Amino acid sequence: MLMNSTLPRRPRWRSLALLALCLAPLLWPLEHLAERYYRNELAGQNRQTLDLYVANLLGTLHRYEVLPQILGDLPALRATLSAPNDGATQDNANQLLKSISNQTGAEVMYLMDPSGKTLAASNWDKHDSFVGRNFAFRPYFIEAMAGRLGRFFGLGTTSAKRGYFFAAAVRDQGKVIGVLVAKVDLDHTESLWGKTPEQLLVTDHNGVVILTSRQEWRFRATRPLTDDERKAISAVQPYPTRDPKPLNLDTSAWLTQTQSIDETGWSVSILAPRTLIDRPVRTVVAIGGAALLVLMLLLGLMMQRRRYYLARLAFEAKTRHELEGRVAERTSDLEGLNRRLRQEVLEREQAQQELVRAQDDLVQAGKLSALGTMSASISHELNQPLAAIRSYAENAEILLDHQRTEDARGNLKLISELTGRMASIIAHLRAFARRDRHAPESVALQPALDDALALLAKRRRSMEVELIRDLPAATLWVEAGETRLRQVLGNLLANALDALTEKGPPRKLWLSAQATDAGVNLYIRDNGPGFCMEALGRAGEPFYTTKTRTQGLGLGLAICDTLMRAFGGELSFANHKEGGALITLKLRAGAPGVSLQPSEDRSV
Repeated sequence: MLMNSTLPRRPRWRSLALLALCLAPLLWPLEHLAERYYRNELAGQNRQTLDLYVANLLGTLHRYEVLPQILGDLPALRATLSAPNDGATQDNANQLLKSISNQTGAEVMYLMDPSGKTLAASNWDKHDSFVGRNFAFRPYFIEAMAGRLGRFFGLGTTSAKRGYFFAAAVRDQGKVIGVLVAKVDLDHTESLWGKTPEQLLVTDHNGVVILTSRQEWRFRATRPLTDDERKAISAVQPYPTRDPKPLNLDTSAWLTQTQSIDETGWSVSILAPRTLIDRPVRTVVAIGGAALLVLMLLLGLMMQRRRYYLARLAFEAKTRHELEGRVAERTSDLEGLNRRLRQEVLEREQAQQELVRAQDDLVQAGKLSALGTMSASISHELNQPLAAIRSYAENAEILLDHQRTEDARGNLKLISELTGRMASIIAHLRAFARRDRHAPESVALQPALDDALALLAKRRRSMEVELIRDLPAATLWVEAGETRLRQVLGNLLANALDALTEKGPPRKLWLSAQATDAGVNLYIRDNGPGFCMEALGRAGEPFYTTKTRTQGLGLGLAICDTLMRAFGGELSFANHKEGGALITLKLRAGAPGVSLQPSEDRSV
């Protein structure tokens, strides 16, 4: 009871309500600013729309303005004015005007004599034809007869369609002998407006609506008409009525923007309903009022939380002493727990050290395994060059016995090149063991293939293997390594010969190549037993082989596959449909080089 009596009093909500009433007038300038902003935004949008519509309307009129002036010299029209009673000339004029009207898009084009009588018209074959009708009362005829370009907007007395008329005099040696008129349909300009809240209003010099997006506003007067204006309307009959009804618009309900067209005397207006402004303004005011209400609520909550905060301080002061006793009790428990945690940390550190030693042992074992793989691959890759060196050395001994020193010197030169190649293979395998990636270079495929065949030429001949080559005459350049490509080709050709040992004669080996969009494909095919199903799936695996342990270690194809992938190629294995194995080497195309390295033995 003592703590409750010392708590601060609850906030006075009546004071907050009074403060809210004092701040409420701030919503009025907010409403004023929002209204001015949205009014300016709407005015800017409507101004652009108004400019576009006026430009479109003027473009439509300008397109037809010059037609009567430039078409009045046509011979067919002059012939009709010269012989108005000649049916053939009148028919020619009708056809000509109809063709021009279809090509230009004009609604009607017609030719009148000096009395205002229509002699020919593009709608001569329609029920509302102008032929034979007199339009001398129209202002455009009077202006054209006076030598000026006639302009007039009005409702057709024959077709009852709105249109804008352009008229120009047809002259003969300076004398006006007739008038050519083009009527432009402006109905489509109303359809361009679309269904929008804003409304279109085009008024003529009398203030009468001639184009509008609302049909009920059409041909209504936006201002009172004078007596002279009423007489002129009765004389020229531009509207369906001689006494246009007034258009009573509530100016407070619309925001109007107007642009004048001087050459026609028209005024184009856009009327935007005020609701387009009132609605977002009310939304802004509502948001402002809601924000003020939220502010008042937050202020009240802050005062309430302050009261509870003071009460909590008093409560915490009372319980602090109790907590200190409990802390002292828990401290002793934590010290025992810390001792146990230190012991667990020491045990985990010892386990981590054991794990590190075990990892080191695994790494060392991996190194020894890699060393064994590389040693086996070196012995496998050097076996063929050593066999070739032995063969060349035996041949050189025989050649020397027969006093053929030049041939013996050639064999010794080949032995020297083979020893250099053995050194290159050892260096490359050492780099491969270090995962040293050499940058690919452009290599000529045919010489490399010839070199690989040269190493196996003696063995191929001894086995009576027929070599069938289908290689392009032009050199194929691929991206690879000079030594690595020969190593791959030698291994694959040697494997093909190994497969042919299991088959009796005839033994055949096919070599073909072709350039593709992706690069160069080399095909090596034999007529041996081919691959079994297991071999097709595991041919590229290290130490997998179908040979006996004395015949091979199963590293040849694995090394070839690794080397092919190293310079961006692909090695695939399959069985040919006619029997035997088919190996495909897909290599990337290289840039043509300037020189080719000759093969070691051309008798392959």
